[in-house]
Amino acid sequence: MSGSSDTFVKRNPQAHPDFFAAEAHGLHWLGEAGAPVARVLGFGPTHIELERLIAAHPTAPAARRFGRVLAYMHGGGAAGFGAPPVGSDGAPFPGQLFIGARAMSNAVHRTWGEFYAAERVLPFLRIAVDAGTVTPTEAATVESACRRVADGDFDDTEPPSRIHGDLWSGNVFWTEAGVVLIDPAAHGGHRETDLAMLALFGCPLLEDIVDGYETVHPLGAGWRDRIALHQLHPLAVHAAGHGRSYGVALHTAATAVEKI
Repeated sequence: MSGSSDTFVKRNPQAHPDFFAAEAHGLHWLGEAGAPVARVLGFGPTHIELERLIAAHPTAPAARRFGRVLAYMHGGGAAGFGAPPVGSDGAPFPGQLFIGARAMSNAVHRTWGEFYAAERVLPFLRIAVDAGTVTPTEAATVESACRRVADGDFDDTEPPSRIHGDLWSGNVFWTEAGVVLIDPAAHGGHRETDLAMLALFGCPLLEDIVDGYETVHPLGAGWRDRIALHQLHPLAVHAAGHGRSYGVALHTAATAVEKI
């Protein structure tokens, strides 16, 4: 990572050819829906150049303002569940999507449940089982929960939302002007997935963020009970590459889903 005093450059000579392009397209797409995002100054196969951000302490007014713009961003919509971001040329990004360094499907599904189970949980579960961070017994519980998800038990009338897709606290950058979003895994999904990701690693002032969010878009009844459901994806991703503790957490979340 490098850059001048006004820019921030991420470089990786071994990056997948689509890696930085996917990030740039995701930032553009989210910004187009009104989200405050890191400004892309240029990108290529092995780098992306962004406007440098200066960190500041979180504040309640900034958190509530972020909640409002997050709701508006989600309302920007997507072409379908799993749909990739759309670039400045108006065309869907044709390449590989990523969450962190891991490849992520861009297959589009008719319903959220089908999409979420098939494209966001099960592929990473299989990697985790092969890595030994999820036991076969635990995997059976996750698969059982995914069958309920795929069967539509948790589908609702929400249309596809334009989500960040990797909205853990580290990708919520607090500045003097407010929150700026970085490092998206942007795609068409369910708005509750972003909120569950904020909860997973303890985003500062989360209740203020939710308060601001609900002034724009009140959340569905029982949404807090579904946090575990929407954390299956990030927990499966982490179990695939970050150790046994995430496999245990994934199993715990799946068990909670089975009880909803």
